[in-house]
Amino acid sequence: MAANAEPVSPQEFAEKIRGGRTSLGIEFGSTRIKAVLIDDEYRTIASGDYQWASHLVDGLWSYDLDEVWKGLQTAYAKMANDVFNAYGERLTRIGHIGFSAMMHGYLAFDAEGNLLVPFRTWQNTNTHEAHLKLSDLFQYNIPERWSVAHLYQAVLNKEEHVSKVAFFTTLAGYVHWKLTGKKVLGVGDASGMFPIDPVTKTYEAEFIRKFDALPQIEAQPWKIEDMLPTPLVAGTPAGELTEEGAKLLDVDGYLQPGIVLAPPEGDAGTGMVATNSVRVRTGNVSAGTSIFAMVVLEKKLARLHPEVDLVTTPAGDLAGMSHANNFTSDLNAWVGLFGDFAKAIDQPISTGALYGTLFRAAISDEADANAGGLLNYPFRSGEFLAGLEEGRPLFARSPEAHMNLANFMRAQLFSAFSPVKIGMDVMTKDEEVKIDSLVGHGGIFTTPKVAQKILAAAFNTPIKVMSTAAEGGAWGMAVLADYLWHTPWPLADYLDQRVFKDAQSTTEEPDPTDVEGFENFFARFQSGLAIEKSAVRNIELESK
Repeated sequence: MAANAEPVSPQEFAEKIRGGRTSLGIEFGSTRIKAVLIDDEYRTIASGDYQWASHLVDGLWSYDLDEVWKGLQTAYAKMANDVFNAYGERLTRIGHIGFSAMMHGYLAFDAEGNLLVPFRTWQNTNTHEAHLKLSDLFQYNIPERWSVAHLYQAVLNKEEHVSKVAFFTTLAGYVHWKLTGKKVLGVGDASGMFPIDPVTKTYEAEFIRKFDALPQIEAQPWKIEDMLPTPLVAGTPAGELTEEGAKLLDVDGYLQPGIVLAPPEGDAGTGMVATNSVRVRTGNVSAGTSIFAMVVLEKKLARLHPEVDLVTTPAGDLAGMSHANNFTSDLNAWVGLFGDFAKAIDQPISTGALYGTLFRAAISDEADANAGGLLNYPFRSGEFLAGLEEGRPLFARSPEAHMNLANFMRAQLFSAFSPVKIGMDVMTKDEEVKIDSLVGHGGIFTTPKVAQKILAAAFNTPIKVMSTAAEGGAWGMAVLADYLWHTPWPLADYLDQRVFKDAQSTTEEPDPTDVEGFENFFARFQSGLAIEKSAVRNIELESK
């Protein structure tokens, strides 16, 4: 695979680029849009990115669609310039392309394709009433983030735009639609819009019938089945890049239309692919602005659990997911503060060295197993798993707590993993879900051992980190695009026997002392949630 293959000369890469033996994955993450071009041996040829952030619009988290296109074009242009500067080739053809993005949310359009309300992202937790009513109706967890929850909440709120909705989709589905004209979605991303039947690989027909029979829905001029994008399993051609789409993607005009696209997927699916976790009883923890822990299930769960989302792999197999809205935002803010201090004393430090130094402190001899009694809540936005409609980042300690840098950073990392542990415990302890392997994935695992060791303590299970741990979802989406050439193989076999055939990895076993320390911290974390709830009541969401 890419990380372990023999070095390739620039001339060989140039030949692959000219021959279209490449795949491009572009992922819209919460803080970064990233484009990754790989060759047919899964090596990264070139990349480009664009930084962005959500913002509040009328109290709801959103991104401007103009910035969606600005970010896409910027990331693509950087990647294309990378190709030209390194190999002397203008990127006119690409083997296959795939788009992925943060899952869920609500992008609703009228019959003319006009956006009806600003994009409502997965971060919003204003859909609690819809979550409760739909979960009870289906006896199947419908999380607050899901697209159908956003739609139904808008119906319950009697929002003016509802009767005009002709089509709604996710961010990945929106971009794909504009570039190909196809209203489709990868089955994994579709499973975050409306429940998927793992047998038929399409929407649950009985749930569609129940939803349509709701009085508030019967009164609408539409049926939900007519407004949802068509779900497609991985390996299904999902349309071609149109002439207009090529110009939207490459403003310099070199890229030619006609390229076949893969089904657009969600970040959960690309995380599963990037960690080789699509086979039953495998799982992964994908950590970024949000974090989710997923396990591919052998069977449906016995009971309804609000803490566990049921989504699918890109191949359509059922997976249980514990999803927390908050992960690195608060941690990054604290690291930034330490960076500011370094600059203030005229000792600036690189970002990598800063994170590495602080992270390593968390597992040093100066750190107490339970973080010395320190307590941290990383909630920038609401968190369903913790019963929070809004979030307020919060650090607290008792007067006798052992306050030092090591314990402070340990508390930061412990708290970041605590919300996702709530749902994971439901699967492993309440439902006795079996896991053969669990793989950590995301930039936080770039610093060797630290996050891996703490996650092993949080879940009390061995954690593997592969050589592709920091590749991210864009690389995983590029792999899904490449899979269009290999569809005679089941997706799990393709990943095992081609993509990850020679993958290198490290595994961190749980340390009993760390496990006990994390459980102590986690108990205090849960009992202290009243502090966080008080902060939500007493600290304004937006500064004035």
